[in-house]
Amino acid sequence: MSLAEFVPTQTSPVVSVFPAEHPIPDRKDLDCIRTPKGKPQAIPLPGSQRPGYSAVYRNASRPDSLITTIHPAFRTLYDCFDHALRNYADTNCLGRREYVPQYQTWSPYIWETFARVGERRTDFGSGLLRLVREAGVSQRDKFGVAIYAPNRPEWVITDLACHAYNLYGVTLYDSLGLEASEYILNLTESPVLVASINNIPEILTIKHKLPHLKIIISMDELESPHDPPGNTRRALLKTWTNTHGVHLFSFTEVERLGREALLPHNPPTSDDILTINFTSGTTGMPKGVVCTHKMAVAAMSGCLMHLDVQKHSNDAVLCYLPLAHIYERLALCQAMAYGVSYGFLHGSVLEVVDDIKELRPTMFPSVPRLLNRVEEAVRAKTVNAPGFAGAISRRALAAKLEDMKNGGTGKILLWDLLWSRKIRKNAGFDRLVTAVSGSAPIADDTIQFLRAAFACNFLQGYGLTESFAFGLVSQADDKDPGHCGPPAINVEIRLKDVPEMNYFSTDKPHPRGELLMRGPIIFDTYYKDPKKTAEVFDADGWFCTGDVAKIDELGRVYIVDRVKNFFKLAQGEYVAPERIENQYLSACDLISSVFITGDSVQTFLVGILGVNPETFSVFASKILNRPVDPTDSHQIAAACDDRAIRTAVLRQLDQIAAKAKLQGFEKVKNITLRLDPFTLENELLTPTMKVKRPQGLQYFRPEIDRMYAEGELLKAADGVATKARL
Repeated sequence: MSLAEFVPTQTSPVVSVFPAEHPIPDRKDLDCIRTPKGKPQAIPLPGSQRPGYSAVYRNASRPDSLITTIHPAFRTLYDCFDHALRNYADTNCLGRREYVPQYQTWSPYIWETFARVGERRTDFGSGLLRLVREAGVSQRDKFGVAIYAPNRPEWVITDLACHAYNLYGVTLYDSLGLEASEYILNLTESPVLVASINNIPEILTIKHKLPHLKIIISMDELESPHDPPGNTRRALLKTWTNTHGVHLFSFTEVERLGREALLPHNPPTSDDILTINFTSGTTGMPKGVVCTHKMAVAAMSGCLMHLDVQKHSNDAVLCYLPLAHIYERLALCQAMAYGVSYGFLHGSVLEVVDDIKELRPTMFPSVPRLLNRVEEAVRAKTVNAPGFAGAISRRALAAKLEDMKNGGTGKILLWDLLWSRKIRKNAGFDRLVTAVSGSAPIADDTIQFLRAAFACNFLQGYGLTESFAFGLVSQADDKDPGHCGPPAINVEIRLKDVPEMNYFSTDKPHPRGELLMRGPIIFDTYYKDPKKTAEVFDADGWFCTGDVAKIDELGRVYIVDRVKNFFKLAQGEYVAPERIENQYLSACDLISSVFITGDSVQTFLVGILGVNPETFSVFASKILNRPVDPTDSHQIAAACDDRAIRTAVLRQLDQIAAKAKLQGFEKVKNITLRLDPFTLENELLTPTMKVKRPQGLQYFRPEIDRMYAEGELLKAADGVATKARL
C-alpha cells in the first residue's frame, strides 16, 4: 500500500518478515530493528489525520504494512514449538530448583530438554482427553482448561498440551480472589482445572457453585511413600471430592494414562483461541480477553525483531512474573519458539536475586516495582557506599549519565570494566543483554541508573492484555528516558482528543490524546461480553486503550495520563492522579510507590506513600538526630509515623511540584508514609504491580479520613513555626 493512499479500514494489511521461500530464520538471522540516530522512529501516514484525531503512525522501518508473523511457517504457537523441537531438541527447556534438606538450601537448576517437554505435553494431552471423554464431556466441543497455580513446569506443559490438541487455556491467579475465580470458571464453563495442591481446597469450597467442573488435576503428587496410612493428600481430599462429584487425579497419573493410549495431535489454526486471559481487574470483575494464536504469533514476531536478545548460544529467561498474566506469557512464547531456556523461581519473588545469580539470564522482562528494589540495592553498595568505593561509583555514574545526556549509549569502556562488570557479576546479570520494563511507568532516574550500572539494553515497553502485552517498545540504542518508544512493526497507532481533560491532537509542540491501536496483535472480543467489547472499539476497528499519550517529533510515545482515572475536588477542578504520582515518583528517591486521592467534598489531595528503606533511613536519621536502621522494620515504621518526618518529606514533594509546575489543586497537601503499603498479599496490587484504586481507597479509608481531619500538613507546620517566632 502506498503511503499516499492511506484509507482507514478495519483490517490493515499484514505480511511476514521473511518470505515463504526463505528458511525459517535462526536466532543469528534476526537483526534488531534500529533507526539511525536523530531519524524518526515512527512516521505519520500522509492523509491520515481526521478532525479530533492525530495522524496514523507506523514504525519507520515498515510503514507500508503491518507484520503478522516472522515467517509463513509460523501460524500458531504449535508451529513455533514444533520448530524448537526440530532445531533445539537437546537444549534445556524448563528448569526448576529443588530444596535439599540435608544442606538446607536449594539445588542448582534441574532441566528438562525440549524433546522431553514435547513428550510430556503429548502424554498429558492424551490423558486429559481420555479423562474428559470418560467424564461425559462432548468431544465435539472445544473446551477451556483452567490453570490455577504459580509458575512451574507443569503450567507450561499444560499450555503446550492445549496447543497440541486445539484446546485453550483459562488463566486464574491468586490475587483475583475466590469470587473472581468462581466468576471465571462459570463464565468459561471449564470442565477441567489443573491446579497446585494448595489451591485445590479453595476451589472445593465453592464446587457446589461450579456445575461444569468435572475434573481437578493436581500438579503435585497426591501420595508419597512417606505419608502415614490414611493420611495421604488423596485420602484427605477424597470425601470432599466424592461429595461434590468431582474426579481428582495427579499430573503424573494423567501423563501415565496418556502414555498408555497416545492420541494424534489436532493442531489449531491461526484463528483458533489460544487462551482466555483475564485482565488484572483494577476495577470490578476481570474481563476475559480472547487471545488467538494469530495474536500471539504476531506479538512474538514483533518482539523477536525489536528486542536485541539473540547473543548467546544458551539464552535463558527467568520466569518470575505470573504466567497467568499476558506479559510473562509473551516471554514464554519467544522461549518456546527459539530454544531459550526458561527457569522458574524457587519460591517467593522476594528471593528472586538468588535465582538470578543461579540462572544468569540473558533477557529479563520486569516491572518497575522490582526494578526499584534492584536500584536501591545497587545504589546502597555503590554510589551511596562510604569511602573509595562510593567515590569511584559516583564518578563512574556521573560520566555515564553525562554520556547518555549528550546522546551516547552510556557504555564507556573504562567504567564498564572497572564498575559495571563488577555490578553485573554480583547481581547475576553478567550475561544480560536486554532487560525490559513494562506494566507501569518507570521513573526516569531509575531507568537511567540501571542503564548506566548494568551497561546493557534497558528498554521501556507498553502493551495490554488486549494487545498480547506488546505495542510500543523503545530502541536499544535510544537512551532518552520517559518514553515507550515507537509503535512496533505489527501495530499502528493514533491519538483521539480528550476535551474534558484538555488533551488535543492539535496540541503543540506534540499531539496529545487517548492512544488508539489497530493491527494483528489487537484482540477481537471480550469473552461473552459484546457490550464491553463495543465500548472499546470504534467504527473503524481502533482499540481505545484508555491511556493518554503524546507523540514526539521522532514518533516516540509517552504515556502521560489515564482517561478514566480522574475525579473532581470540591472547588470543581478535575484531577488526574496518575500523572501527578509519576511526577513525584520520578523525582523523589525517598519513595517507592505513590497513591494520590481526593474527596469531592474536600479541596486538596492526600497521598499514601511507600518509602525506600535505604534512602529513607538516612533521611529520617538526620531529622530525628538518631540512627534509623534500614533493615529494622519497626524503626522504619516508627519514623514513618513521625509528624516531623512526614512534614519534611512533604516539603520535598512541594519543591518537586513547584518544579513540575503543578497547579495548586494538583499538589498533595498531606501524606501517610508506610514501608510497603501496596502488596500482592494485601490484595492491593494486580499481578503486574498496578495499584487497585478502588480497593486501595477502601483499605486506606481510615488514613485518608485522618489526613483530612488533620488538614494541610505544611500549613499547620508553618503556623506552629510562626507562633513560636512570635
